[in-house]
Amino acid sequence: MTPVDQQSKGLSGAAHSELRPFQQQLIVPTLMFVGLLVAVVSSLGTPLIPTIAGTYHVTLSTAQWMLTAALLTGALATPVMGKLADGPSQRRVIIVTLFIVFIGCLLAAVSETFVLLVVGRALQGVGLGLLPVNMAVARRNLEPEKAARAIATLSITTAIGVGLGYPLTGLIAEVWSFHAAYWFGVIVVACALVIAAGVLPSAIDAPSFPFDFLGAALLSMSVVGISVVLSEGDRWGWTSGRSLAIVAASLILLAAWIPHELRNSDPLVELRHLGVRSVLAADTAGFLISVAMYLFLPIIVVFVQIPAVSGYGFGASIVVSGLVLVPLSCTTFLASRFLTVYERRFGSRSMIPLGSLVFAGAAIFFAVEHSALWEAFVTTAIAGIGLGFTFAAMPGFIIRSVPRRETGSATGFYQVLRNIGLSVGSAFGVAVLSSYTRAGQSLPTESGYRAVLSISAGLCVATAVLGLSLIRPDASKEEQVSKREHDKVDLIMEEEAELAGTGVMLTNEHERSE
Repeated sequence: MTPVDQQSKGLSGAAHSELRPFQQQLIVPTLMFVGLLVAVVSSLGTPLIPTIAGTYHVTLSTAQWMLTAALLTGALATPVMGKLADGPSQRRVIIVTLFIVFIGCLLAAVSETFVLLVVGRALQGVGLGLLPVNMAVARRNLEPEKAARAIATLSITTAIGVGLGYPLTGLIAEVWSFHAAYWFGVIVVACALVIAAGVLPSAIDAPSFPFDFLGAALLSMSVVGISVVLSEGDRWGWTSGRSLAIVAASLILLAAWIPHELRNSDPLVELRHLGVRSVLAADTAGFLISVAMYLFLPIIVVFVQIPAVSGYGFGASIVVSGLVLVPLSCTTFLASRFLTVYERRFGSRSMIPLGSLVFAGAAIFFAVEHSALWEAFVTTAIAGIGLGFTFAAMPGFIIRSVPRRETGSATGFYQVLRNIGLSVGSAFGVAVLSSYTRAGQSLPTESGYRAVLSISAGLCVATAVLGLSLIRPDASKEEQVSKREHDKVDLIMEEEAELAGTGVMLTNEHERSE
C-alpha cells in the first residue's frame, strides 16, 4: 500500500475513531429510523386524497396539491441540504430538518382548512432532502466497509417507507381520521428528533466552504417549474400556454445553471463528476427507474381498489390496497442485504441491469396476469427484489467515484433526479390512463393499465441496456483510480485546514507540490 493510500484509508476512518461506543452502535439505526420515518411521513398524502377532498369540499385535482406541495419543497431542499451536508454542520442540518417536518405534521394534524393542511404538507416535504445528508453522515463517520453497507441500506428507505406508510396511513385513517395519521407523524418525528440529538456526533472536523446561492436558486427554480408542470399539466393541458411557458422558463434557467456550475470553484453540484461513467450510469438509471417505479406502484394500488363489477379489479379496501405494498418493503430490504455477497461473487457491473430486468419482469407479469388478488402481492414482492438491487447499488457507484467532502452534493443531485423521475412517472401514468378513458366514463379500460405497466417494463429494459453500456467491466478499477485522486485532494485540504488552525499558511503552490 502506498503512503497516499495509507493516508486516504486513515482519512476514511478518522471521524469513526472519534465516536463514542454508544454512537458507534446506534448511528446506523438512527440514520435508518430517520430515513424511514421521513419516507412514511411523505406517504401521508396519496391514500388520503379522496378523504380530504370530501372533507374540505375540494376537487380531487385540487386535493392533489397535498402531493405537489411536498414535492416542490423537497425539490427545493434536496440540493441545498446535500451541499450543506458536505460541511461541518451535518447534525445541525438533520435536527433543523426534523424540526421543520415536526411543525409540518403538527399543522396538518390541527388543520381546519385545506390551505393550512397544504402548508403543513409543504413543510413535511423538506424532509425529502434528508437522504443525501444521511449518506454523507454515514460515509464521514463509519469505516469504509460499514459505510458502504449503511449507504446501500439507506438508499432503499424510500421504497421501504412507501410500503409501510400506505397501509399504516389507510388503517389509521379508517379507524380514526386523517388527522390522526398526522398526529402519528408528530409522535414519530418527535422521537426521531430526540434520538438524533442524542446519537449523532455534534463535532465534525470538516472545512467550511462558500455556499453557491446563485446555483441553488437557478437549480431550485428550474426543478420547481418542471415539478409544477408535471403535477398540474394534466389539468392545465400539456400544450397549454401556461405549461409551455413554465417549461421554457425552467429550461432557460437550467441552461444558465450548467455553465455557472462549471465555472464555479465550489459549485452546488460538481457536474464534472458526470464524466465518470459510473456516476453517469447511476444518475441516469436512478431517473429512469424512478419513472418506472411511479408508473408501477400507484397503478397496482389503484387497480386492486377498482370494483370487480367494472370487469377488472378486486374491490379491495384502502387498507388492503396498502398491504399489497408490504411484500415490496420486505423483499427490497432482503435484496439489499445480499448485495455485498453478489458483488464479491459476480462484480458490480451487472447489479443495475439485473435489478432492472427483475423489476421489468414484475411489471410484465401483472400486465399479463391479474385475475386474482394474490397475484398483486406476488408482483410487488418480485418488484421489491429489483428495487433492492438497483436502489441499493446506484449510490455506491457515485460514492466510490467522488471525494468524501462532496458526498452530500453528489448524492443530493442523484436524489433530485430521482424526485423528478417520480413526478414524471406519476404524471405520465395519469396521461396514459386518461387516453384510455372513454368519453362519459370515470374509469379507464383494462388495456390502459396494461399499457402503463408495459411502458414501465420497457423503461426498465432500457435502464439495463444503458447500465451495461456505461459501466465498464473494469468499473471497480476506474472507481478506485478516481477515488485515489479525490483522496489526494481531500488530504491536502484537511492538512491545510489543520495547519491554518495553528497559524501556518501554505501559500506557495509550487513548494507544496514538491
